[in-house]
This record gives sequence, structure tokens and C-alpha cells, in this order.
Amino acid sequence: MGSYRMSKQLVKATSVVISMTFISRIFGFIRDMVTANFFGASAAFDAFSVAFKIPNFMRRLFAEGSFSQAFVPVLAEYEKTKSQAELKLFVDAMCGTLGLVLFVVTVLGVIGAPWIVHLFAPGFVSSSRGDRFDLAVTLLRITFPYLMLISLTAFSGAILNTYSRYWVAAFTPVLLNICMIVAVMWLSPHFKVPITALAWGVCIAGIVQLFFQLPFLKHIKLLPRPTIAFSNQGVKRVLKLMVPALFGVSVGQVNLLIDTLFASLLVVGSVSWLY
Repeated sequence: MGSYRMSKQLVKATSVVISMTFISRIFGFIRDMVTANFFGASAAFDAFSVAFKIPNFMRRLFAEGSFSQAFVPVLAEYEKTKSQAELKLFVDAMCGTLGLVLFVVTVLGVIGAPWIVHLFAPGFVSSSRGDRFDLAVTLLRITFPYLMLISLTAFSGAILNTYSRYWVAAFTPVLLNICMIVAVMWLSPHFKVPITALAWGVCIAGIVQLFFQLPFLKHIKLLPRPTIAFSNQGVKRVLKLMVPALFGVSVGQVNLLIDTLFASLLVVGSVSWLY
């Protein structure tokens, strides 16, 4: 009977995640159709593609990759073996410590945007269309805070998944697609460089996604009150587990950026076509 009940719960949880992911993919397809219609394969969309891919690369590498792989097991253990007070203390410490690290990375990313674009899209620098490089730097400075916002969203989603609120984390990506669609269709005409609206749409989406999950965290009484505590035992364990996970995740993610690097060396529009 216990195995049957567990199997039923697993099927139900899987069905919820599949349904929400399907909705997200539909909106993602609409988003790509809208952006393709408005911007096409152009120098502007080349610049945006790079500016969007870099924080997404780091998100998959850290937030949804090594961090989630390290954080979820420790959180699940705390939930089963520790008191509610100890669990809340760990969540608060993890949120504050992660938030501090992400803030520092975001500041460095915004300041070092020219060097980052140079690293991941060297063709933009050598291209006769130098405006692609300048535009990519500007757009990256707008989109880079998305890394911090979506990483905290992934942190929140991991907590909600541990408490079987699967649909919330699975639905959250839909909000990114909606924000980007709205930015293209209604905001871009008001910008001197229309593609800038799409970058702001990404940044706004990060805020919307994070705040969407907060009421659900409050409902399970785990809305964090961030505290910086590298000495917390749970935080130490997560950081220790992240190191080997980081190497495992990085192999696949780095490969995904190699194609953009080579595409940047080709004619204008190549990065857009690849996207």
C-alpha cells in the first residue's frame, strides 16, 4: 500500500511538472516567433542573444546546476531530521550567504561587461560593425542582474519542490516568456534602440519570477529573513558539495557557449540564426 501511494504521488507530481513545462514551452515558442518577427536575424538581435545567453549560462552552471544539486539533499535532510527552528535558520543563512555572493558576482559582471563580451563573442570586437560589441555590452549590463534574481528564484523553487509545491517552480519560467513578449510588443516602440526593451524585459522577468514565489514560501513558513553566515553547518555542507557538482555541470554548459563564440566570428546575423 505504501509503495502504491508513493507511486501515485510520483505520477501526480510528474504530471504537474510536465504540464507546466509544456505551457512554458508553448509561450517560449510564441516568444521566439514574436522576437523573430520584430528583430529578425540582425546585428541588434546578435547582441541581445549574447547578452541573454551569458547570464543564462551562469544560471545553469551555478543556480540550477551545482547549487541545486548541493542544496536540495541538505535541505531534505534538514526537513526530515531537524527542528523547524533549525531548518528556518539554515534557510535564512543560505539565502543571505547566496544573496551576498550573487550580489558581488552581479556587480563584477556589470563592471566587467566589456571583457565578458570580448571573451564569449570575440567576433563582435573584430567586426567592422563595432556597434554590435557596444550594444552587447549595454544589453549585458541590463540583463546581468537576472543572474542574481533567477538564482534566488531557483533557491526558492528548490524549497517549494521539497515541500511538494511542484507546480509553482515549474510554472515560473512562463513568466519570463510573458514578460519578454510584452516587452517586445509594447515597450520596444518607446526605446531609441528597440532591442533594449527586450533586455529590460528579461531583468523585469527576474523580479516577477522571484516575487511570484514568495507568497508560497510564506505559506509553508519558510520565507527567508536573509542572514550572512558562512559558518552555518548547512551552508558549509552545501558549499563543499558544490565543488564536484560544478565540474560535472560545467562540461556540458561550456560546450553550449562554444557555438556562440564561433558564430560571432561569422557574418552579421549568424548568432541570431543559431539562436
